Amino acid sequence: MQYRNGQRLPLDGIAARLSVNPRARRLSIRIDARAGEAVLIAPSERKLADVVAFARTRISWMLERLAERPHGTPLQPGAVIDLFGRPIRLVATGGAGAARLTEDADGPVIASGGEGEAFARRVENLFKRVAKETLQTRTDVHLRALGQDAGRGPVTLSIADPKSRWGSCSPHNRSIRYSWRVVMAPPAVIDYLAAHEVAHLVHADHSPAYWSVVQRLVGDHRPFRKWLRDNGPALHAVGR
Repeated sequence: MQYRNGQRLPLDGIAARLSVNPRARRLSIRIDARAGEAVLIAPSERKLADVVAFARTRISWMLERLAERPHGTPLQPGAVIDLFGRPIRLVATGGAGAARLTEDADGPVIASGGEGEAFARRVENLFKRVAKETLQTRTDVHLRALGQDAGRGPVTLSIADPKSRWGSCSPHNRSIRYSWRVVMAPPAVIDYLAAHEVAHLVHADHSPAYWSVVQRLVGDHRPFRKWLRDNGPALHAVGR
């Protein structure tokens, strides 16, 4: 059978996607927790048949990893969602009012109008507004810290909901895009993400020189990267 890059196929009951990565040194399997599928990675298209054969020997492992993936927390009244690394309850107010941060006798809450999908949409919009304000502030802080090393001219910032990435930077047009979901993380992790993207204005790659810029901005970045690796799938599952 002829396989191609990006092809999806059932593999003994497992949803699998084929991926060619020329930089890969070996055949490998990655679990995409959000998509609920196994990604079979080969260095070239001619090796895709080999990685499919390899994956057939790893069915039990893939099933175990997929079973471990976090289930999404729905954005509905009564749910508890983190904001800046601290739990906050979602409560319904009735009517059609926008979601807002407030408190009741039991602590901080996000109170919102709407029902069903309308409630979830209002809560997500609040998170996006908080993300835009917070990440704009931290981005500006790191831009000032780097000064002319980060180039000249304004930086355009946008908030989105990418499939798995936390942010991206396009140095050629000085634009940075962040995932709104990062505001569920602790403040130090949010700050690291802003530093990570701003540093790409100095070095577009992930070379040692690039990481030295990140370290200049936030110090030891390894704990923040580990936090995102360990907790990221749960954050991406919220509202799914």
